[in-house]
Amino acid sequence: MRKKYAFQHLLFILFSLLVVTITSCKKDKPVTPIVTTSTPGPVKLGLFESDSSIYKLLLIGVTKVGSQTVDYDFIFDTGSGGMVIDADKILPASMITNTGFNFAGDSTVVNGITITSLTSTVTYGDDNNSINTVYGNLAYASVTVGVQNGNITIKRLPFFIYYKAVNSKGKNYGPHEFDTFGVSEEYDISFSNSAYITSPFSYFDPGTGLTRGFKIAALGTSNFSRGGTFVPDVITLGLTASDLSSSSGFTMSQLRSNPGEGYAPFIPTTITYNNNTVSTEVLFDTGTEPYSYIEDNKAVSTLSLLPQSSSISITTNSGFNYSYTTSLADNLTYLENPVKSGAQFSILGLEFFLTNEYMLDFTNHRLGLKNN
Repeated sequence: MRKKYAFQHLLFILFSLLVVTITSCKKDKPVTPIVTTSTPGPVKLGLFESDSSIYKLLLIGVTKVGSQTVDYDFIFDTGSGGMVIDADKILPASMITNTGFNFAGDSTVVNGITITSLTSTVTYGDDNNSINTVYGNLAYASVTVGVQNGNITIKRLPFFIYYKAVNSKGKNYGPHEFDTFGVSEEYDISFSNSAYITSPFSYFDPGTGLTRGFKIAALGTSNFSRGGTFVPDVITLGLTASDLSSSSGFTMSQLRSNPGEGYAPFIPTTITYNNNTVSTEVLFDTGTEPYSYIEDNKAVSTLSLLPQSSSISITTNSGFNYSYTTSLADNLTYLENPVKSGAQFSILGLEFFLTNEYMLDFTNHRLGLKNN
């Protein structure tokens, strides 16, 4: 969930949230999912695949929030849970101030969006000298996700709507710098009365005979473009019995529940790099690019880039295997000493998803991986 891009480095601080986003153009009591009318089979959603020539991005479109028709692309992030959106152009400008939303009482409804008085912050940064803090409130609304060739409408989605984001010197960022669509089953932002937000997909009921969850097709490299190419059917919402069977090719790992944090998608794994072996939990994260990170407390320095042609192999405790070799431009991998860096887990970034499939089963709290 650490997002490291060429223009900005963002690192997890609150619970296990590490998210950053760009745009194109604890718990009220857990919320009971209120969803669209079930469809007869799995629903397919497309993603935009973008490549700046320095880093790749996966983006998902959101076209309606409450009664507001919008056109925003969110970072599609397997490394966090919950939708995070700037209030700019979503709420009237008169409601948005530098110190909070301007309304009285416990909640108000504007443009079909219920904004509560429950506040929270999300904090990002490489270290204490590069902290970025996002301030906002818990909100609920009907949200339409997806653009061309398929979309879903979640009738009452809890999400984090923010009024400002500032750097360590108190300077405000521009609108929608931190919009994120986190699809993991963890609770990344919590509030004083125990309310929380988590994966928007977890609130979607795929219908009779299907299991609540989703899978991501292997992305390949041919569709990534500088302007962003829309690729249909990348996401499948609703898992079949065949998807979950042992013959599907997916290797399933049981996720662990953490009180107040949900089911974070960390998998116990053994990593071998250049003849060194380390046991570590791994996050498979579409939101981290262009680097991956290996945590090894035997590492000499806090952060160092593995040399070109380094060999890395990964074996999860459930038996999934994956290997790659670093090059000058691809599979760039940092070695970190977690004692010195404060990092808690290793990360395989977006390049993992180019050649592998990924699945989250929300009903049984399992994560599936498959070599393509």
